[in-house]
Amino acid sequence: MKISEYVSIGHPDKIADYISEYILDRLIEQDSKTRYALEVQIKDNFVTLGGEITTNAIIDYEKTVKDAVNSLGYNQDYKYIWGNNAICGDDIIVTKHISLQSNDISQGVNNDGWGDQGIMFGMAIDNIKTAFMPKDYYLAKKLAQTLYNEALTNKVGGLDIKTQVVLDENVKKVIVAIPQLYDNTKQIIDIVHDVIYGDYELIINGTGKYVVHSSVGDCGTTGRKLSVDFYGGNCNVGGGSPWTKDGTKADLTLNLLARFLALEQVKNGNKYSKVGIGCCIGRKELDITYFNEFNQELDSHTIDKSPKDLISYFGLDKPIYADLCKHGLFNKIK
Repeated sequence: MKISEYVSIGHPDKIADYISEYILDRLIEQDSKTRYALEVQIKDNFVTLGGEITTNAIIDYEKTVKDAVNSLGYNQDYKYIWGNNAICGDDIIVTKHISLQSNDISQGVNNDGWGDQGIMFGMAIDNIKTAFMPKDYYLAKKLAQTLYNEALTNKVGGLDIKTQVVLDENVKKVIVAIPQLYDNTKQIIDIVHDVIYGDYELIINGTGKYVVHSSVGDCGTTGRKLSVDFYGGNCNVGGGSPWTKDGTKADLTLNLLARFLALEQVKNGNKYSKVGIGCCIGRKELDITYFNEFNQELDSHTIDKSPKDLISYFGLDKPIYADLCKHGLFNKIK
């Protein structure tokens, strides 16, 4: 049995991720060499920014945070409907604690070494219908994003959505949490069945009531949805969050590389591929291992691959980060 969940970009943890990526985009627009590691916490309408940024760019952080939250749909129109049950971008108050990148780290990055050390994993399966992703993860993501897009037009419910899919040969159970001001469960059921076919148990709002949402109902913090950001319940999660970081950081760029290498294996005829990558802070060499579906090692080797090479290849010196956060880290890896 396989199980995966997904959360919409309106979930408080993903709001926090998105705020950080939105800020990074505004900085990169002015300075493509920005060094960035910024964590975000949001509770009610209070946002705390904490981390290290080295950049020549100048922005208004509070305005940028407000713009980010408004762009997700938590705006004055949404506030008119939901009142104090959710946040509004215009009401955000920002506190920031930001210093420059440590000289101890920057000396390695300046020599084109990696900005941190760690282990990253990527996977792919031979199924183009699920975008080479595990089916349970693909369906949970597709359903959450479909419901979120409907919620943006105020057709179905609120923006803070979680989905979960359980399957063996076929889908056995689907769980949906979506804010409801009134009972429109029939409409939600129709959308679920349009996305996921079959005969399965469907649970909508397991507590029986879900009105208070976003950071009003739950504190949001960057990096708390790693299984959502990667492969659901189907693969090791290595390193840390891919968000809150620029392209010199391994947690972002080497997770992209791991997915890219796994996809190469599948497109070359493998039914399944998992790739592990290890790196050392300040160094270029990468230790790479390939695994089969039984987690047996197939091959391993070491290569030199610098952040500069991969930043250029994946376009990470451009303001693409908020879009990646909104639609999925691996959407650009085809």
